[in-house]
This record gives sequence, C-alpha cells and structure tokens, in this order.
Amino acid sequence: MSEFHLRPLLLPLALLLDGRGADAADHPTYGIERFLQTKSAAGGSFSPDGRWIAFRSNLTGVAQIWKVPVEGGWPEQVTFFEERILGHEWSPTGEWIAFEMDVGGNERGQIFVVSPDGSVVRDLTNRPDAIHRFGGWSKDGKRIAFSSNRRKAGHFDVYVCDVATGESRCVLEEDALFGAAGFSPDGKRLLVSRSNASLDDDLFVLDLETGAKEHLTPHEGRAVHTGEWSADGRSLFVVTNSGREFGALLRLELDTKRWTPLAEPQWDIEGVEASPDGRFLAYSTNVEGRSELTVRSLADGSERKVPFEPGTAGAGAFSRDGRALVTTFSGPRDNGDVWIYEIGTGALRQVTRSPRGGIPRAALAAPQFVRYETFDGRRIPALFYRPQDLKAGEKVPCVVLFHGGPEGQSRPTFDAIAQYLVHNGYAVFLPNVRGSTGYGRTFTHLDDVRGREDSVRDGAAGVEWLRQSGVVDPGKIAAYGGSYGGYMVLASLTLHPDLWAAGVDFVGIANFVTFLEKTGPERRAHRASEYGDPEVDRDFLVSISPLHKVDRIACPLMVVHGANDRRVPIGEAEQIVEALRGRGRTVEYLRYDDEGHGLSKLKNRLDAYPKVVAFLDRVLGRSPDGSSGVPSPASSDR
Repeated sequence: MSEFHLRPLLLPLALLLDGRGADAADHPTYGIERFLQTKSAAGGSFSPDGRWIAFRSNLTGVAQIWKVPVEGGWPEQVTFFEERILGHEWSPTGEWIAFEMDVGGNERGQIFVVSPDGSVVRDLTNRPDAIHRFGGWSKDGKRIAFSSNRRKAGHFDVYVCDVATGESRCVLEEDALFGAAGFSPDGKRLLVSRSNASLDDDLFVLDLETGAKEHLTPHEGRAVHTGEWSADGRSLFVVTNSGREFGALLRLELDTKRWTPLAEPQWDIEGVEASPDGRFLAYSTNVEGRSELTVRSLADGSERKVPFEPGTAGAGAFSRDGRALVTTFSGPRDNGDVWIYEIGTGALRQVTRSPRGGIPRAALAAPQFVRYETFDGRRIPALFYRPQDLKAGEKVPCVVLFHGGPEGQSRPTFDAIAQYLVHNGYAVFLPNVRGSTGYGRTFTHLDDVRGREDSVRDGAAGVEWLRQSGVVDPGKIAAYGGSYGGYMVLASLTLHPDLWAAGVDFVGIANFVTFLEKTGPERRAHRASEYGDPEVDRDFLVSISPLHKVDRIACPLMVVHGANDRRVPIGEAEQIVEALRGRGRTVEYLRYDDEGHGLSKLKNRLDAYPKVVAFLDRVLGRSPDGSSGVPSPASSDR
C-alpha cells in the first residue's frame, strides 16, 4: 500500500502546534488550516497491462495526474500544471493518458494526452475559446471521441480525433447538446447522448462510416439514460428511470430492441461499468445517500456487494482481464482514496493513502441519518452532525449546509469544512430538501419552476426541527451553501429572516432573470426547464429572486465568488453585495479572479475559508472575546 509524502509545508509554528487549553496534549483542537490540508485521490484508471493505476490527486494544491503500482507503493506525479485536471483515462494501448484541463475555473476544457512518464504532453483540441468534453478511446487506442461547442456556443457537436496526427473531424452536427459516450468494441459505431432538458436525455448509436443515427430511447416526460457497451458490441447496459420512480439497470439488445431488467432496487442505480472481457458488471446504488457497490456475474446473474463502510463509491473501472475493479471511496471520516476490489477473492484493499492534515480519524465525526416533517406533511431526509463530547443540556450553534444543484444530494462523504465546524463545537445539518436527487423522480421534480420556494420552506422546517432537538441554540443558526445552495441561503434569509443569525453564500444565484440571461449559453434552456423561462415566466422569476427582497435580510452575510464562473456569473454576487451595502447592511465579500464555480486552488481555499469560519465564529459568538483571532475580511474585495 502506498504512503503519500509531501515536501515539508512552511506553515507557522502556531498552526503546527495548535492544540489549545490545559489538556491540549490529550484533546488537541485543530485549526481550519489543518483541515484544509487534507488531500484526496480519485478517478482510478488501469494501465492496459494491469500494473499501474493513474489517478487524480490534489497533493500539490490542485488536482493533477499521478500513478501508483497496483500493489501500492510510492506514487509518481505525471502532470505538473497550475490548473486543475478535470478527468483522465489511460489509452487501451498504454501509450497515452488522455485528460481534460481548463484555465482559472472557466470550464472551457481542452483535451490533452500525456505519456505515462510525464515527459510528453500534447494539446489535441487547442481551442481555448470553446468547451471540449472527453468521450472515450477507441479500442485500438488510435482515436478519441469528444463533444464541443466550437461551432455554436449554445450547442455541442461530436468529433473524432486521430491522436497520431491531431486531426479532428465532426461526425455529428446538430443544433442540440450531444455528448460522446463511448466507441463500440469494433470502433465502427459511437454511443452518443443528447441532453434535452434538466434530468432528461436520450441515447443514440451513430454509424461512423455512414453518419446514420439511431434513436434508442424514445420516451415521454423527463427521464435520465446512461449507457455502456457490452464486450461483444451487441448490447448496451443502460441505467434509466424512464417509466419508473428510480433508476434501474437494463440490458438493451441492439438487433431486437429487447429490454431486459437486470436490477431494479427501490433506490437509484447511479452508474454501470462493464468489464472488457465480458464477464462482469459493476453498478453503484444510492441507498439513502450511501453507496452500495455491486459486482454482477453476466454468466449466472450472481451478485456480490463490495464491503465498504457507509460512504460513497462509484462504479469504477475494470482491469482489462476483468480480475479487478478500481474505484474511489469517500466516507464522513475518510477523505477520498483509490481502492481495488479483487473479483476472484473478494479482497478489498486501499491503494492510495491521502494525507489527512495530521488529524486522527477518531477526531472526525459521522452523521446521523434523520428525517423531519415539513409544511405539507412530507418527511425530508437530512444528515445531522453533533459535536463529540457534547455535555448534557448543552446547546451549540449550528450551520445548515445547503447542497448545490438543485439536482444534487448531501451524502456521507468527507467534507473538511463540516468536519472543522463539528470539531470546533458546532452542530452541522445537511437537509436534502425537495428537488434533491436520490429519493425518486417525483421528489426530485417537486421544486420545478412554481415549486421553487417550497424547497426554501423545507429548509425552514429543518430549522424548526433543530430548535426542538435539544442540542442547537435557536438563536445561533447560520445558513451556508454554494451554487443553488447559495440561492437557498439568500432565499432563506429573505423568506424566513427571523430564523437565521448569519449567512454564507458561495457562488449563489441572487437574480434568476440575470442568471438565466448570462449563464453559459449551453446551459440556458436546461436551466429554464428547472427554474422557468425568462421570456414566459419573467414576473414569476422576479418574484422569487432574493435580490428583490434584499431589504428583508436582517443578519450579517458573507459572499464568496470566482470571477470566471460561467455557471453562476459573478454579477450575481455583485448585485447582492451592492444592494446590501446600499442599505448599510453587514456584508463581507471575497472575489477570486483565478477561480470559477467554486474554489479549486489551495492558495485560495487557505485565504477564503479561515475568513469564513472567522466570520461565523464572530457572528455566532464562538470565541470568548467575539474574535477567532483571524483578521476580518470586511474590506477584502479581492
């Protein structure tokens, strides 16, 4: 097994020796900087000979490609950029590792290949004005497929690139949002997906010689479809919720168009992977937020569960011989790492061991899975973290963390900020309000358009549950969220101002009209299907925008945003900040010119998050003198 070792970090001595109090030696308390130094690994991809695994890690402060022997050992860094690597895949011949990378968080990903020793890097797309999305290697390792909006900003066509020459040709051109989803085993066909609206897509098979396109998944209403080729190319393994409440796994025989159910649990199957030798499938099921990873024999239908603790793990990737499955596991007390499951023996072993900032696993918390009743009688699922060693009758401040999306879900994965807060005496509550995924198609669509503010009412009902918990101080509850979760923060502060003592808005939506007009052109129609069409629903969108209710915000607010955000443009932050400052309200604003939709660079995280927790400490009164000892960011408009 590998041990990751970093060069010494030149941190102040006070951060290295940050136990506090008389019993610090026995019960040390770790500062936010230590939690931000936790690292993670993800995205394992086997080399064709099965000897190595390529993975992404943020060991250097931003995600790069590394490789490690399958038996574990010292990892080797493969890429050396200052920008994040978004995804990667080893070629079937082993000559290259393909990867995506953008600049400054702008999401205009370019596709590169790098030799496994890192000595040669080639840019295959070289169109920094356009977005490129990787769509897989051909089985002979000579071509890659990708989709791009290089023709029209609001549409994605499909391309095939000859890796040796770098020449690309467009194989599917339509005014739609297409994505490449994998070459057939013989390389003559390409599986492509078309995104129709939010949580609605279709699958097609494209003949690369004739250009003929066959529609495989006609359906009514909105439904999700993802697919994977069988080893013989005669079938597809499809995950879909078409005609059902939850995502199921089915086999589609391409000649007869016969659909055969393989797994239909009363939870969402989230992804499927087929072994190259045709013997096995791996699929991941979302059970109340926890992943159940299953390996299925295609010969007899027998199944085995991969024995992970409660957490999340994807379907992963098989070795070429089908003997092993590599996946990424993350749990509440386990930062993300790469694991291998041996199919024959059932052995599960950890391959990477990402640093945890020197924080013992025992110092980290696991959540309770709870449900609470909301305004219409539904029971809303949530995760609830309590501080360890909580004294009887003690009531503590609480931070309510709203997830993004809204097609998302708070799950029992490692969250350095949540862990820091719990470790330092906060309760943390993560409600999966209506609109969240993972609880069935009906629940996911309850917040569409006119139901938007019902999700905010679900959040308010969660606060009432916290007030009755006997654990939380009802006067010290803060709203915190990013992206759509940032909207939830602003909407909560305007619709239910009496419930909140503070708010933290990361890259959130303040004005639905300007958001829908200025978000990336490829996103506008899809977001309109979720939120409403500014041409048709303009008055309604104005009525639910927090910007137009800003006078109701009664508590201090912090706003954090990246200047290169194409999903939620920075104008959303600037509007809410200007409106609050114009009214003399307390608002603190952090702007990062080299970030997009969130903070991916360690230097920016080390700047922003200490200011965020200092703000929470100060406003919620965590420190005896009202100060956490970290400088206030009140005038830090970066």
